[in-house]
Amino acid sequence: MPQPLPLPLPFPGVQEAPLVTELLFPEAGITVRGEFLLNEFATLTPDNLDFLRLYIKVRGNLKEVERILGLSYPTIRARFDTLLRSIGYEPEAADPRDETLRLLERGEITPEEATRRLKGK
Repeated sequence: MPQPLPLPLPFPGVQEAPLVTELLFPEAGITVRGEFLLNEFATLTPDNLDFLRLYIKVRGNLKEVERILGLSYPTIRARFDTLLRSIGYEPEAADPRDETLRLLERGEITPEEATRRLKGK
């Protein structure tokens, strides 16, 4: 039997969740037909699935994810929030300081301006 392929998700141009109509248990020789919904984890994009795997590996430590991926904390937090939305959860309200740090990271504001904003002046 050829090697199974990963689910082709997301499928280009389609927003709805797929409906699985057949399950095959090749070693047992069993095929089950019906209509089966995939859970929210089965429909994650490859990027979100990789991020989730890393997040689980480091036991939910976003600072460790930041270190491993070499990205800033605000970027990691934004990716985490995207992951949460993709499985149906609304992330906590963003820390207003995150936007200031993102602007600083991209060089759109000076360190002095970032300091002023973070101090609330």
